This record gives sequence, structure tokens and C-alpha cells, in this order.
Amino acid sequence: MSLVATLICNPATPALDSTIVDGMRAMLPEAEAAQWLFHGIAVDIAFPTPDPARTSPEGDAPVLDLHAIEQRLREIRGDLPIDIVVQPTAFRRKKLFLADMDSTMINQECIDELADFVGLKAHVAAITERAMRGEIAFEPALRERVALLKDLPVRVVEEVLATRITLTPGGPELVKTMRAHGAWTCLVSGGFTLFTEAVAAQIGFQENRANVLLTAEGRLTGEVAEPILGRAAKLSTLVDLTESFDLDAIDTMVAGDGANDLGMIQAAGLGVAYHAKPAVAAAATARIDHGDLTALLYAQGYHRDEFVN
Repeated sequence: MSLVATLICNPATPALDSTIVDGMRAMLPEAEAAQWLFHGIAVDIAFPTPDPARTSPEGDAPVLDLHAIEQRLREIRGDLPIDIVVQPTAFRRKKLFLADMDSTMINQECIDELADFVGLKAHVAAITERAMRGEIAFEPALRERVALLKDLPVRVVEEVLATRITLTPGGPELVKTMRAHGAWTCLVSGGFTLFTEAVAAQIGFQENRANVLLTAEGRLTGEVAEPILGRAAKLSTLVDLTESFDLDAIDTMVAGDGANDLGMIQAAGLGVAYHAKPAVAAAATARIDHGDLTALLYAQGYHRDEFVN
């Protein structure tokens, strides 16, 4: 099996050069010549599966520890702002992409911004942070936060979208490029449809799924429709869409940052922890700590001149 290590940095802060790349190549067995995807920003280094692969703790069939290879490369990288993704070369280009919204495809947490209009942003943001770290259960934490928004005018959502929500750099390029190559894209959020519908349309997602805020007479009731779309529902969305398009798990990619994303991240062919909470980053197949969302295109082997803007 052929493997590839992709080194990626943020386009705003190029950090790759031939010295760094050569140092990485020297640590990989029989590494091929480096192939630049975008000079100074992203590069592929292909190499064969190490032989023998690491033996499992039970002493049976050998298994490949991609995380161990990645860790060795991280040690060489040191403190340089370079992301490293190690994976099999085959099936790199994914046919299904699911992404979280808050703090992934956008830079904010929508519920925290709504809470600012009732003077409770700090309080709600603290609950959000604990839920995203997995310290408290997502569903009751969401009900608690939504209850604090009771009687807030629905029109505030439009103001938040217009003045406070910003797209994460690289998001539109990521979605449009994958769509141009035949992938299905879905924004799946533990947030609210009042936001996902607008954000999905702006970025270019073909589908969006999220929770529904209940309203009456133009105001929020302080309730969210049940059942709540949380970790289990996000995973179910991945399973449902994979089956609907008759795909294998290897054909899928997921990106998210919080504990409620972890189920779908771990089930995807390439599960990416994007600027994620520590526990999520540690458990994911891949992690992007420095790059923007175009890093997910480079991880699939796309060259910069293939991007759709």
C-alpha cells in the first residue's frame, strides 16, 4: 500500500521550504521525490508502507500506525506552523463531505452571538465551551442555553448574520472544488436552521441539517424542536448519506471542532479535527491546527490550480 504525507501551512504564513521538506523525506522509508501542490504552502511526499508494520498488542495481524509516522514528522517540524496529514494514497479524493458549522465553516458560535442581545454572551459562551470540550452533555446544555433566549425577536438572527458572522477562509473554495469534482456536500450543525440555511447557501453546500428554534409571534419561545441534532444525529447523517449515495466509508470526509463532532469524525474515511478542542484533535484521523480550510483540499491531493473560487 502506498502512503502519502502531506505538509500544509496557512496560505497567509508560508513556512515550507526545501530544507524542511528534505528533512521530512529523510525520515520516511524509500520516500519519493516531493510533489508541490502549491509552492511554499503544501507538498506531498509519497512513500511505501513501512515493512514490517507495527504488530498489534494481541500479537496477531500487523497493523499500520499512521499516527506514529505522523508523530515522528511532527517532532522534526518542531514549532513550525505546519500541519501534517498521513494517509493511504488510494481513495484520497472524497465523494461525500460533511462539515460542522460553528467554529468550523464560520468563525463564530451563533448561539453565543444571539445571547449577546440579552446580555448573557459570557455566560452562554462558557456553557458552549464546556459542551464542545465534552465536559457536559450537548443536548441538555443546548436546551439550557436556548431557554435563556426566550422572547428574543427572530429578526435578530438577520442582524447577527449580517454583522457578526464571518466565513472561515478557504471554505467556499473547499466546497465548490469538491462539488466540481462530483462530491456531495452537507453542512450538519448542532446549531440552528435559521443560520445553517443562510451559511450553506453562501458557501455552496448542497444540503444542510440543524436544530429548529421554535418561534411564536416573531419571537423565540426559548425552546428547540425535539429530537435535538447532536453527536448521535451527526453520525447518523453521515451513515444515511453514505448509504444513500452507495459509498464506502473511505469515500467520506468530515470536519469539525467539538465533542459533538467526534462520532462522525471517527467514522469518516478522513475525519479532520479543524482547529479543534484537544480531545477531538487527539482522537481524529487528521488534524489541521494552522491551515485554513483549503488544507482539506491539499489533504485530498488537489493542486492549487485546481481550486474553484
